[in-house]
Amino acid sequence: MKNKMKNWIREHEADAFAFLRELIAIPSTSGNEKAVVERISKEMHKLNFDEVKVDGMGNVLGRIGKGNRTIAFDGHIDTVDVGVLENWTFDPFAGREDDEYIYGRGASDQTGGFVSAVYAGAMLREFGFLDGLEVWIVGTVQEEDCDGLCWQYILNEGVLEPEFVVLTEPTSLGVYRGQRGRMEIRVDVKGISAHGSAPERGDNAIYKMAGILGELELLNEQLADDPFLGKGTLVVSEIFYSSPSRCAVADGCSISIDRRLTTGETPQSAIDEIRALESIKNSGAEVGVYRYKKPSYTSLVQDVSCEFPTWTIPHDHILVTDLENAHQAMHAQKPVTDKWTFSTNGVSIMGMKGIPCIGYGPGDEKEAHAPNEKIRKEDIRKAIGTYGYFVAILKEA
Repeated sequence: MKNKMKNWIREHEADAFAFLRELIAIPSTSGNEKAVVERISKEMHKLNFDEVKVDGMGNVLGRIGKGNRTIAFDGHIDTVDVGVLENWTFDPFAGREDDEYIYGRGASDQTGGFVSAVYAGAMLREFGFLDGLEVWIVGTVQEEDCDGLCWQYILNEGVLEPEFVVLTEPTSLGVYRGQRGRMEIRVDVKGISAHGSAPERGDNAIYKMAGILGELELLNEQLADDPFLGKGTLVVSEIFYSSPSRCAVADGCSISIDRRLTTGETPQSAIDEIRALESIKNSGAEVGVYRYKKPSYTSLVQDVSCEFPTWTIPHDHILVTDLENAHQAMHAQKPVTDKWTFSTNGVSIMGMKGIPCIGYGPGDEKEAHAPNEKIRKEDIRKAIGTYGYFVAILKEA
């Protein structure tokens, strides 16, 4: 079986690479994925998927096989924007390719993983290695803006109910079994404006915020730690102000906080820690959580709190061991088993809904959101093989 799969991959790798390059060439920031969904649907039909559909949010789902068990591979098909173009040494949408890499926005994060799953599905269908399984390859939207929102919709609306999900985010071909949660927090401070020539007549909101910033920096050093997931963190990521003019005392100041939650931390405990700071209490600051309301490209609006739970599965879970064994069987080496630093759709699939997730993908985390993004072609070959072997030998999970 292993050799049969490797031969198939060699015969079809040029098509897989071309498909990835075409997807990279279609800008697909969150909320603007329609064109890339249409291209994916076309490819799934070309590869003889048994069913292809687009749900009400705009996620594209392709099915192979039919059986009593339903599993899914997830890959988000939106990307972040390119940032400052001068930081790129090539066109981020050209889909450049050489003997070793494919280059462009989304190559590692995470169109390469999604393409690998699509071609693994085509291989499984051609060989009939499904054995009573219904396998869905799911291309999800708006993940970069609001991770997990897509799967909240899929699960809440009954679009799909898998027994587990393989996340194809970049892992450098390691087996990843969890991640820290996260939340987006806002702190608002009010002041009183006055003419800048007489600042003593006002109450400067920026100065009030300065004390809060210092205490937040100290709080980050004191947050909980976990031997596997690592330390909880917070960082002030944005700052805003309001003032009648540049010649006036600021009457408002606000900040955004990116908070990463490790094992044992909760959104409520994270909020309580900030509200307990002396500078917060003394300034009368308001602390709250952002909400996400941006419409999808289908115009669907979901109003959700920006709280994304921590999740892990045990190191000896059958999904972990089966995926480790699949990688080792296909590539003659044991994979690294670890966790993501960043966040994934697992926050809703497992964190909110309790459906087990396991991660394995081509590409590297360090490429995510960076200029000059690229992915190794060999990683794509290996990911197709591992995904296929994993499904072919799937045991009761």
